Amino acid sequence: MIALFRIDERLIHGQIAIKWAAEAKADRIIVANDAAAENELMKKSLLMAAPPTVKTIILPVDKAIELLGDPRCGSLRILLLANGPKDACRIAENVDGIPYINVGNYGRIAAQKDGAPRKAYANNIYCNDEDVVCFRQLLRTGLKCIYQTIPEEPAVDVTKYFGDGRKEKD
Repeated sequence: MIALFRIDERLIHGQIAIKWAAEAKADRIIVANDAAAENELMKKSLLMAAPPTVKTIILPVDKAIELLGDPRCGSLRILLLANGPKDACRIAENVDGIPYINVGNYGRIAAQKDGAPRKAYANNIYCNDEDVVCFRQLLRTGLKCIYQTIPEEPAVDVTKYFGDGRKEKD
């Protein structure tokens, strides 16, 4: 089962390995990211950053969706990671059993797209117009989406930043 589904553009890093894997009591980490799955150096770096006690796999998004549909995943405690709202939306629309989506860090690494800066929506959420559309589409799946960088911080409903997905919000 998916214990935690998190959007974090850094995928696996210290907060994931130490805090979120423990918070989710994860015995598996699945990274769903096409670029990471195709890049051997990135894959090795992510696997090195993963906690040694948690089996970790890096897959293209479509293969992750396929794997998560396997009934054998029901007995596992999976920490699922996507690096942005577009991939998260693809997963949310095709995978059952997602309890909610935790948004952690997004948009700081690639602060600009096509020369235009991203707008800050929270301390660690920066979006361009396309990202906002993806977050709103994600909200329309009906899954609860929260913003929370570490487990000790209070969770904030993402609708505070993007509306409920049905209407436009600046």
